[in-house]
Amino acid sequence: MKIKVIQRKSGIGRSQRQRDTLRGLGLTKINQERILNDTPAIRGMINKVNHLIEWSVVENG
Repeated sequence: MKIKVIQRKSGIGRSQRQRDTLRGLGLTKINQERILNDTPAIRGMINKVNHLIEWSVVENG
């Protein structure tokens, strides 16, 4: 199973930890999207920055 993650808000003015988490997800610009494997580590990163992103599960990806 895969997860599609889209950055909707900027990391400017956020803590360094949140900016590093966005970078770890592969997101550097607003409206950029990535398809990632559904792992506990990725889910934890999504939970840390869920106010800056949108995400959905991709069934056949």
